[in-house]
Amino acid sequence: MIRVDGLGAVADGHRLLREVSFAVPAGGVLAVVGPSGSGKSTLGRALLGEVGPGVRLTGRVEIDGRVVGPGNPAPGGLVGYVPQQPSAALTPVRRIGPVLHEIARRHSPVSGRRARRVAVREAVRAVLTRVGLPADAGTLRRYPHQLSGGQQQRLVVAHALLAGARVLVADEPTTGQDGLNRREVAAELHRLAATGVTVVLLSHDLHLVRAIADDAIVLDRGVVVAAGPSHRVVGEPARSAAAARPAAGSPQVEALLRAEGLTAAHRGATVLHGVDVTLGDAQCVALIGRSGSGKTTLARCLAGLHRPGTGTVTLDGRRLAASLDRRDPADLAAVQYVFQDPRASFHPYAPVLAQVTRPAVRLRRQGPADVLPAARALLEQVGLDRDLVTRRPDRLSGGELQRAALVRALLTRPRLLVCDEITSGLDGVNRDRILTLLDELRQAHRLALLVITHDPEVVVRLADRVVVLDHGRVVEHGRAAELPAAARSPLTRALLDPTITLPATTPDTEEMSRT
Repeated sequence: MIRVDGLGAVADGHRLLREVSFAVPAGGVLAVVGPSGSGKSTLGRALLGEVGPGVRLTGRVEIDGRVVGPGNPAPGGLVGYVPQQPSAALTPVRRIGPVLHEIARRHSPVSGRRARRVAVREAVRAVLTRVGLPADAGTLRRYPHQLSGGQQQRLVVAHALLAGARVLVADEPTTGQDGLNRREVAAELHRLAATGVTVVLLSHDLHLVRAIADDAIVLDRGVVVAAGPSHRVVGEPARSAAAARPAAGSPQVEALLRAEGLTAAHRGATVLHGVDVTLGDAQCVALIGRSGSGKTTLARCLAGLHRPGTGTVTLDGRRLAASLDRRDPADLAAVQYVFQDPRASFHPYAPVLAQVTRPAVRLRRQGPADVLPAARALLEQVGLDRDLVTRRPDRLSGGELQRAALVRALLTRPRLLVCDEITSGLDGVNRDRILTLLDELRQAHRLALLVITHDPEVVVRLADRVVVLDHGRVVEHGRAAELPAAARSPLTRALLDPTITLPATTPDTEEMSRT
């Protein structure tokens, strides 16, 4: 189904891919792994016959026997693409329902107006159920920004399935997904492959790769450095002693930020119900829960980005204004937010370095020349070189932009840093680097962390305490070192388990796979 021979890619004199070759049969699952910036997304776009700005391709790409490339894209519906940041594939000004119905109509084989209308409605209902989204009228009336990151990811998969894709390029499909949804995504991709859909998985999630991929290739700076069966290439998970130990920190800490009785709503629907959260000085609290449980809304209320209906937020015992525009520069600097989708938080046409330093210049009233040395030092700590950050955001990978966004927040010298899935687009090496940096900063500078995460290993590595949200309510909380074993709720246990186990394969799916 897919054959790639000698694929190369160059942009601005930098080689993104070098002589990449592989083949994937119909119904096969190929995983492409490697560090951020290794060329995975460039490879994924090449399979659609597309390139990024300023990128030139060489070599040959065939999909189902058809050569594709710039100016000669894959035929409509043949290849579906799920991007790393799902918001990039969704139209912000159109409601979910009309878009889904439009895709279903375009690809429906049913003739006759009435029969077609019924078939389209049933196809939309079925695909929403299949990807784990509500199929009710309320969901169909929403805009994409009213969905969580995980829900947006599943919506993009629904678009591809409605179009009848025979090849699915999934770029970090479990980014921003909770443990239960990660297992559902894995099961869905496995089922698609069993029915003959070819899957190319671009991922840092090695648990996902081990669960569903037949073969894997490892990219490093655009070069294939390893290839073969996934169980041999990826191997079994190894956790360092540092990653396996509970994070340091005393349970007896002075309260820095306290939220009491917070409620919040979106378009009349209540999403937070009287939530209380306390963060101590230099303490890390991990906020976990299923996608759509209210984690990001709670974090945005703390940062002044979403006005709560009722309740208060205090910093050092002093009440903070409910909205961002009413907080003074010192309060804005004190509570900083690193977003799940870093690309949406950068201006597309300004150099990254200028954008990284601007908040510190404005909020700390420092000159650009005063901020620059600290900015360069932090950028080096997170693995971003000087040449890279002089480029525009579209020339950086999602993982590289995420690290730049973290530096931008740290330069304001915050008291509390809200990290919304900031490691989801990072490979293991860079994730370890970021977590080490955050742990060092919170100890050295008394920095409190609120970490929204679906990654149990981040909880183990950083958190002192864990708060579990479900449908806008705190359903469990406790010390991070104790909660995995002492959890009362099956939801908590499932969220803190990093492994992915697929359901048993039925004889029917085995037969379809062989066919």
